[in-house]
Amino acid sequence: MTLRVATVQPFIVPADLSANIAEHARLLRIADADLCVFPELSLTGLEFEAIAADDGLWLTPDDPRLEPLREACRASAVHAVVGLPLLEDGRRYIGSLVLGPAGETVATYAKRNLHNSEEELFDAGERQVIIEVGGRRLGLAICLDAADPEHSRELAEAGAEVYVLSALFSEGQEDRLLDQVGVAAGHGMWVVLSQYSGKTGGMAAFGGSGVWKPGGAAEVRLGGELSEWAYATITGEAS
Repeated sequence: MTLRVATVQPFIVPADLSANIAEHARLLRIADADLCVFPELSLTGLEFEAIAADDGLWLTPDDPRLEPLREACRASAVHAVVGLPLLEDGRRYIGSLVLGPAGETVATYAKRNLHNSEEELFDAGERQVIIEVGGRRLGLAICLDAADPEHSRELAEAGAEVYVLSALFSEGQEDRLLDQVGVAAGHGMWVVLSQYSGKTGGMAAFGGSGVWKPGGAAEVRLGGELSEWAYATITGEAS
């Protein structure tokens, strides 16, 4: 059983939902994959001051402004993992929204491990999320979650075969990226990482999104390109 995955480093317009939704939709329409993964807070960038000041930047899972993404998923018959400031059950999260090939909401995930600066604006998530795509079990993670070895261990023990990580690693954190990918891969999971290239929230990221095999060997990686895909096919027996 195989699963075609793609990770992307999109061009992000700071705190501009309409522009970023349009770019995400464009990319999804040309994707050649079963699953497409975008970075942490990909619909706004890590623009915390703007997010704090503008309630219009927060999205619920059924927000009608997300319809272009749903239409794009239907057009390409693809699953998408999109990063957004998530308003759910009266709480505010750094979230991932998973859309399915019929444009449906498959799941939401809220970042469990927050930086000190994030704790002032966001609530911490309290649950692990595993979804199934193409017969594969995928565990969701956002950035600092991967720095907590228990996070990936819990997902692996719950049967996740793929660790799907949306993140921001800034310049100078290349070793940190590889270390955290290595922890998840060390639990026997594939790792699919989407992170930024260029500046967001005053931080400069170096790109390097990619896919790693169980054990930690890189299958494919991007450099610093924008609006580019890294494709890989996950093979082997599904558990």
